Amino acid sequence: MENNKKREFARLVTEHKGTVYTVCYMFSKDPEEVNDLFQEVLFNLWKGFDSFRGDSKVDTWIWKVSLNTCISADRKKKRAGETVPLDMEANLYTDNDSDSKQVRQLYSRINKLELVDRAIVLLWLENISYDEIGAIVGISPKNVSVKLVRIRQQLISMNDSEE
Repeated sequence: MENNKKREFARLVTEHKGTVYTVCYMFSKDPEEVNDLFQEVLFNLWKGFDSFRGDSKVDTWIWKVSLNTCISADRKKKRAGETVPLDMEANLYTDNDSDSKQVRQLYSRINKLELVDRAIVLLWLENISYDEIGAIVGISPKNVSVKLVRIRQQLISMNDSEE
């Protein structure tokens, strides 16, 4: 029975690791921190695996656990104080074309949002329905719609010089 559980969990992780990484990358750009967050999400998924009853879709459960884990880690990090990252002055992934700059600017602005707003935008960017976003975040689909309008206005009003 234990081997079946391990196989099922491994299948689940393989199937949904992209979702988990997406959430982790939204909360950090540091590859080591992303890996730490990923491991923490997997640990929390494993802890909750037996108690998942299927009341919601597996996707919704994974999004919710991933977001809650990353939000908790982000809050702990902020309480712990500021750290200084090690800068190797080499970024193999830097693109200097205008599309890449626009994407970086958008993500820079999104990262300035409150955690719940950031989560809502992330889920919306993944084309998740308002019903599912509401279930993951714990608000009504109508409230998701209202929040997205406000978030959009907030992102537009952010000054380029703030970045």
